[in-house]
Amino acid sequence: MRYRHRSCDPAAAAEFGRVLGVSATLAQVLLHRGVTELAAAKDYLAPTLAGLSSPQPMADRQRAGERLAQAVREKHHVVIFGDYDVDGTTSAAILADALTSLGARVSARIANRFAGGYGFSDIALAEVRRLEPDLVVTCDCGSSDHPRLRALREAGIDTIVVDHHLVPDEALPVLAFLNPHRPECEFAFKGLCSAGLVFLLVAAVRTELGVDFDLRPFLDLVALGTIADLAPLNDDNRRLVRAGLRRLIAEDARPGIVALREIAKIKGDTEVGATDVAFRLTPRLNAPGRLGFGQLTLDLLRAKTLGEARVMAAEVEGHNQQRRDIQQSLTEAAIEQIIAHYGEHPPHGVVAAHQDFHPGVVGIAAARLVERFGVPAVVVALQEPHDHGSARGTAGFPLHDAISSCASTLVRFGGHQAACGVTLAPAALADFRSSFAEATTRLREQVQAVQREVDLSLGIGPFGLPTAHELSMLEPVGIGNNEPLFHLPHALVEDASEVGQGHLKLRLRMGTSRLSAFGYQLAQRGIPSRGSTIQLIGHLRPDTYRGGGAIEMRIEALYPEGADIAAE
Repeated sequence: MRYRHRSCDPAAAAEFGRVLGVSATLAQVLLHRGVTELAAAKDYLAPTLAGLSSPQPMADRQRAGERLAQAVREKHHVVIFGDYDVDGTTSAAILADALTSLGARVSARIANRFAGGYGFSDIALAEVRRLEPDLVVTCDCGSSDHPRLRALREAGIDTIVVDHHLVPDEALPVLAFLNPHRPECEFAFKGLCSAGLVFLLVAAVRTELGVDFDLRPFLDLVALGTIADLAPLNDDNRRLVRAGLRRLIAEDARPGIVALREIAKIKGDTEVGATDVAFRLTPRLNAPGRLGFGQLTLDLLRAKTLGEARVMAAEVEGHNQQRRDIQQSLTEAAIEQIIAHYGEHPPHGVVAAHQDFHPGVVGIAAARLVERFGVPAVVVALQEPHDHGSARGTAGFPLHDAISSCASTLVRFGGHQAACGVTLAPAALADFRSSFAEATTRLREQVQAVQREVDLSLGIGPFGLPTAHELSMLEPVGIGNNEPLFHLPHALVEDASEVGQGHLKLRLRMGTSRLSAFGYQLAQRGIPSRGSTIQLIGHLRPDTYRGGGAIEMRIEALYPEGADIAAE
C-alpha cells in the first residue's frame, strides 16, 4: 500500500484548536473532514439527540405506533421475530423490552440459521403461529417474505415489518412497513439500521400512549446494532451511536452488557469506541447466531439480573470460542486449498470451496485469506440445493463490481464494495472461479492507483499525540466518518514481542510520551529491536485494556526511520 500526506495548516489548526479548547491535532483532523465552522465543530465534537431528524415523515410510522399502542392498551399478544444477526437481535430486544415495560403481552423469537435460515421462513411462520399472536412484528427481515406475510393476513393477524434492506417491487401484504428506502418515505436520513428504526417506532408508541417513557436506556442496543450492521456513522447514526457508546460503559448498564464487558475485559472507566464494539463485543453477540443459537443472544440482552446474565455470557463465550475453532480450521484448510490451486502468490482473486466449510464463518475466513494473500477472496460452503459463500476485498478494490461481473454464474448476490454474499448452483463453481479471476484481474489497475491518505505526522510542529478523551470525541468512527490515520515518524522502541499467533506488540516512546502499539500478523515480518527508532502508520485509540487515559496504536504499516512511505 502506498501513502500520501494530506496538506496541513499548523497555524490555522492551532488557532482553531485554541478557540475550540482542543489540541491542534484534533483541530486539524476536523479541518480535514470539512468541519471548519465553530458551531459545526462544537456539534461534531458533542453531538446531541436534539439534532436528530424529525421522524414524523417516516412512512407508516404513525400507523405502526397506533397499532402497537392499541396492543398495549388491550393486552394483545405481540410476537416479535428478529433476524439472527446483531441488528436483528438488538432490534427485537429493544421492542420486546419497551413494549413489556409499557404493559403489553410480548413473545420474542430469533431466526435460526439452520432451521429456516434468514428471514421470515416457513419454519418461522409455523413457530409464530403456534404462539397465537394478535400482532406480529418482524425486525431486520420480512421485506422479501410475501407468501408468509400473506398467510398471516389471511389468518386475520396484523403484521408490521421493520427492515432497512432492499425494498421489493411488490407491495408487502402488511399493516405497516417501516423502511427509509421506500420511495414514498420522506424521512430525511436513509442510513438507519433496524435497531435505529425500532427506536423511533417505540418513540411513536410512547406518543400514542401519552406516557413519560425514557428511551435513552435503549441507546446501547441501537449502538450495537448500528455498528455491527456496518451502517454509516454520520448524521443521525452518529448522534445515536455516540449516546449509545456512553450507555455501554455506564455503571447502570443493562446486566447483559455488564456481563459481556467482563468477558471482553473492557474496563468500566474506559472510553469505548466503535472499533472496540466491532471487534470485541459484536463478534461475541454474533457467534450464537452463526451456530444456530441466536435466541441466546436475545436472552442475554434482555437478562434482568447480573447473575443470569453472567451465566448466559459464559455460554455466549463458549459459542464464540467454538466459532473461533471452526474458523481457524476452516481458514487453514482454505489456505492450503488456495496454495494448491493458485500457488503462494495468486495474481488475482481466489475462491476456496468445500462441503465441510461451515456457512456461519465463511465471511471471516474470506477476510483472513485477503490478509494472507493480499487479493480479493471468496469462501464457499458447498451445500444442497445451493452453495453459499462470502467475499471480501482488499483496501480500495471494487469488490461489488467484480462480483457483478460474475452475475451470470450466480443464483443471486448482494453486498457492497468491501463485502458481498453469493449463492451458486452446485455446478457453477468452476465457472464462477474463472469469472472471478478474470474480473479481479481486469479491475486490479484501479487498486494499484489507490493511495491511503495520512491525516498528519505527529511530533512535528504543534501536532502532538491526542489524548484518549480527544479520540473519543471523534467517535463513532467507521463508514461515513473515517477514523484518522496518523504517522509517527520517530518512535523509540522500548519493548517488542510477538503475542498470540504472529501478532506484534510494541511499547513506544515519543519524546516524553509513551504508548503501546499492536500489529495484527506483523510479527512474521520481523520484530524491531529494543532501542531502535522506527516510524509507524496506524490508528490511535483509547487503550481499553489498560484504561486510565492510556492510548494505543493499531499499526497498519511499519518502516525504518527515514524510509519513504509513499514509495511502495
